[in-house]
Order: sequence, then structure tokens, then C-alpha cells
Amino acid sequence: MKKTLSTAMLAVTLLLSNPGHPESAHAAGAYTAKVYASSLNVRSEPAASASVTGTLKSGALVTVTDEQHGWLKVRAGSVSGWVAGYYLKRTGGTAGPASGNAAGAASVKTSSRSSGSAGGTVQVTASSLRIRGGPGTGYKVLGSLKEGDSVTVLLRQGDWARIRTTGGEVGWVAGQYIARGASSTGNTGNTGSTGSTWNSGSSNRSGSIRGKLIVIDPGHGGSDPGMLGTSYDTMEKDLTLQTAFYVRDYLRAKGARVELTRTRGNQKPSLSRRVQIGQQLRADAFVSIHYNSSPKKVSGTLTFFYSENNDLRLARSIENRLRQGIGLKSNGLSFGDYHILRENSLPATLVELGFLSNRSDESIVRTASYQKKAAKAIADGLADYFD
Repeated sequence: MKKTLSTAMLAVTLLLSNPGHPESAHAAGAYTAKVYASSLNVRSEPAASASVTGTLKSGALVTVTDEQHGWLKVRAGSVSGWVAGYYLKRTGGTAGPASGNAAGAASVKTSSRSSGSAGGTVQVTASSLRIRGGPGTGYKVLGSLKEGDSVTVLLRQGDWARIRTTGGEVGWVAGQYIARGASSTGNTGNTGSTGSTWNSGSSNRSGSIRGKLIVIDPGHGGSDPGMLGTSYDTMEKDLTLQTAFYVRDYLRAKGARVELTRTRGNQKPSLSRRVQIGQQLRADAFVSIHYNSSPKKVSGTLTFFYSENNDLRLARSIENRLRQGIGLKSNGLSFGDYHILRENSLPATLVELGFLSNRSDESIVRTASYQKKAAKAIADGLADYFD
């Protein structure tokens, strides 16, 4: 369920998040939002340094059509452009067909043609499954389910199912993650509702990290270099990949199984594909690795989460290790409304491991010794999460 951010958390996010990050976290569909600032500048580009093209007053309703790492593209009458997302609060569902899943293109009116399994009891096959207000990823998250939970299917619509939980909650879930007679043990060869065979991956978060399947996502890649260091022209895509390799090695040494969303510099999987990899593998956790940038003079690491129910404990476990000392200070935890987290049914976190816009940070993060310390902290944090 959507949580209200504290004033302190908003301040940290506003100061430290990277509005100009090239890896866009596109909105799943247009939706309506309300302005919660006395006067909000609308800019020509998703960056604090971009020119102001207009202003919006408190209480104004806007249509949000796109997102880039914390900035939202909006239109309201003759005014259109980019605003800082922290000052908007969503007020409604998608303004048009939701995207991000084949089911998102189906409108509620098609339900008369929907088929199958209404009234039947099924079990959740994903380690974490979000309940939404409608049949598409553009709808508000109402809650979540864990693997093995039983639900009653009220309606099937395309790839989505309207369900009722044992507690009486009603909402929509992706139908591919529920099935009759599904086992909650994550045995190899378990078949989901789509008929696909999933790799094993126990959702039991207690015990040891040994045998757990972790997906590590090196940000950017290919034609998208990510941030470029302002002092040494360091490319973020190279740092994220090398750091991911170190994380993989530390995790494997602990007995975990590890998959990377990319393994070469010329690879650039889409955001949706990165999320899909973890979900198809039925992984136990998902960690996206980035390096930051800001027009302000700031330094250090920042760890993001989206869902307080699914992601926060994982993010806190990793941040606790980062703050113990890797060469840069930790700026704590922050809410991040990013595609890689928002659309991820797995426990997920995004870590920013230093500011390439800060000369000192850039000189530190370029070194193998720093990357190894950061990687070890991430691996240790993951082990803590499963203990």
C-alpha cells in the first residue's frame, strides 16, 4: 500500500536523487496527479538546470505522461514540461490504457469476454506479488502477497485476475503468478499458470543465503553510458558492470546463486526486461547497481526502496553494511518511484554508490579497492537479509 513519505525522507530524496539520470523509468501509463507545492516550476527538460517554461499552483491537477529518475513529464492546459516528482501526488488510475504488460491494453469493458477459473482457489507462485487497483501495471498498488498465499479468483481478464484474499481484500494481480495447487517450496520444475517452467528459488527469507537466487542488475549499458564523470569522464555503465561482477563473486563465495541482467558492456536490456529476468527466474532478491550525479555539491551512497512491505527490509540490510565504512559516507534510505523497483514483484533495491559529479567521489569510485568494498557490503547485506 502506498505510504506517505516523511518530510525528512522527502528532503533527502530531493537533495540527493539524480533527476537527470539517462536511464528513464517510464511511467506505466498516463495518470492524474495533484500539485502539493505553493508554486511548482515546469521545466523544459528533466533537470534542475533546465529553463523554466511555466508554473503550477498548489492543488492544480495535471496529467503525468512520463518519468525520468524522479522527474515527471506533465501537461495541464497550455502548460507542459517536466517537474520534480516529489511535489505531486497521484490522485487517479491511468488516463489511458496501461502498458507494461499485454493485459494492460485491455479495458474493463472486455471482461464479458474474459475466461476461466472465476471462483476457484489458487496459490501465489511468485516470491512477492503486488495487488493493484485494476488490470494493468499503471494502477495503484493496494497491497502484496507472498508465495504460497491462497486467493480466490473472481474474474479473469486477459493476463490479469481479479482476486479476493483470505483477509477479504479485493484487487487485481498478474495471472501468470498464480496457479492451482502451486507449491510454496520453490521446487525445481514448478510450472506457473503460463505453463512455463521456472527455476527454483526458495522464497523463505529466514536461514542462510546459501542456495538463494539473487539477480544483480548493472545499470545502463550499450549505447547508454549512464552518468559521465565530470572530472575524469568515467562512464557509469563500466563501473556498474565491474561492481556487479565483484558482487557476484562475493555472493557465490557465500553459496548463493547469482544471475546478472547483463554481462557485457555492449548489452542494454530494457528496464522491463531487467525486471522480467528476475521474475522469470523466480529469484529471491533483486539489486540494481548505479552511480549517481547531482547539480548540487553532494557526496556518498544512497539506497532506494519502493514498497515498505517488500523492499524496505532488503534495502535497510544493505544500507546498514554500506554505512559501516566503504570509503564514502552513506546518506541512508530513500523512497524511489523507479520502474526497476515499482514494477518488480521481487524484494528489490537500487543502490547509488557515489556521485560522479563530485570530483572526490569520482576519484574514489574508479578504484577497484572501492568497488570491492562496496560489493562486499552489498553481499554481506544480502546475507543479513536472509538470516
